[in-house]
Amino acid sequence: MVFELLAAGAAAAPQNKFGFAEALEQGGFIAYATVIILGVMSFGSFFILITKWIEQNKIISQYKAARTNFWRAPSLKEGAAKLDKNSAWRQIVDDGLTAEDQHSKMTDSMEAHDWLHGSLARSEASINARLAGGLPFLATVGATSPFIGLFGTVVGIYRALIAIGIAGSASIDKVAGPVGEALIMTALGLLVAVPAVLAYNYLQARNKRIAENLSGFSTDVLANINSKGAVKPAMAAAPAAKPAAAAPAAKA
Repeated sequence: MVFELLAAGAAAAPQNKFGFAEALEQGGFIAYATVIILGVMSFGSFFILITKWIEQNKIISQYKAARTNFWRAPSLKEGAAKLDKNSAWRQIVDDGLTAEDQHSKMTDSMEAHDWLHGSLARSEASINARLAGGLPFLATVGATSPFIGLFGTVVGIYRALIAIGIAGSASIDKVAGPVGEALIMTALGLLVAVPAVLAYNYLQARNKRIAENLSGFSTDVLANINSKGAVKPAMAAAPAAKPAAAAPAAKA
């Protein structure tokens, strides 16, 4: 008897007709299209954030290795052999060595210096451009996704007003669905925009630090080439080896 009453009560319980899926179903094509567009934007933003963060970490770790090992080599060519072939730092050194080989064809020493400086500057610019890839997408998502969500909001409010006009009264059961849909679209737009803006600012700040390191490294390479290897940046001294422990004296 008790189980029958519980089953009857469960069957008579009111069903929720105002959930997320129900709101999308009421919104129709526009609601689904808005959610899909925002979902693609969100996926793209997180994909760019993760891949760019990995790429930046790789360049930063390679820079630390370059500062430790590269300048200890007797020449730029031998130092370049210690760097990863596909690293940004190897690219700068290779471009500098290529420009050095080509500058002998120039008769004016000032033109030769400008050629070396311009070659290294182009190398820096290409690396910075590669690092900045994908950031415009993040900026676009951060700027446009709130308005895409707002578009869904406007459509939801419009549908709520139509429901009120048809019913002749603003009863909660008539407007709860469209208004809920409108609020959901607003929340989704902000949920996509905020991470994209944060990711853009974070990656941009790291790119700025990397660009500063690239500029300093390029300047050091240029000075080393112009001085025929005499000028090198100051490096931290290698850690001294620990003294061996004294052997215990033999007992008489």
